[in-house]
Amino acid sequence: MSSNGSDVAADMTCCASCGIIAEVDRAAELRDEILFRQPESSYLGDCPICCLPLSSDSEKSTMLGCCSRLICDGCDFANKLREFEENLEHTCPFCRVPTPKSQAEAYLNSNRKRRAKANDPVALREMSKTHYHKGDYKGALEYLMKAAELGDVGSHYLISDLYREGKGVEKDEKKELYHTEEAAIGGHPEARFFLAFYEARNERFDRAVKHWIIAANLGCGDSIQQLKKGYKLGVVSKEDFAAALRAHQAAVDATKSPQREEAAKKQLKKAN
Repeated sequence: MSSNGSDVAADMTCCASCGIIAEVDRAAELRDEILFRQPESSYLGDCPICCLPLSSDSEKSTMLGCCSRLICDGCDFANKLREFEENLEHTCPFCRVPTPKSQAEAYLNSNRKRRAKANDPVALREMSKTHYHKGDYKGALEYLMKAAELGDVGSHYLISDLYREGKGVEKDEKKELYHTEEAAIGGHPEARFFLAFYEARNERFDRAVKHWIIAANLGCGDSIQQLKKGYKLGVVSKEDFAAALRAHQAAVDATKSPQREEAAKKQLKKAN
């Protein structure tokens, strides 16, 4: 081959390589656009009874085994109070199915299995937890994968835990981060908080701050504390910190109601 021919071939190879690099860079940019987009709300959504946003604090909500609905403790408390005052049998606050007085756990498990067979993603996630606590990590992963395919954000985060811990699968940081990012995109504050620490550990503080701001806007108190530290260190601007404080407070206030405050007081009395 002539020298000119070799040069042309080299140029074509170089152009092809540059094109591939450009495509990869553009794909990364598009992924970041999706990743750093502020979700409209937490993945938990609203309580299906009072229609107020659910708190990111898991201790302030209750999972109903019969219908796989997550309700706020305020509505759960109000239902129990009504039943007590009117001397009614205990029923699910959402679907009104009577709760059996005996073998309640077996009843709930059978309901979860039934709903899991019907491809209820929440029931699939709850079934995965049963397998996980029994040490059946592969079984847990199967349920979680199916739930994640159906769009369950919480399942993506639990899958990332399995890949990080190497339970049921080999440890895989790439897959761990993928599922953590999918959970964060779906509005999972804890997943977003984890990503922030991952970026900070790799000294990508601008990305870490973005994650903390997004999580704080969803009501994550831990993220506000990290932004406070960042503000003192000079890596978070005064404007960004002030805006995050306002958004965080608005998110927290949106989850409050008289019934929820009453339920919190009741829980505090039990604890003491």
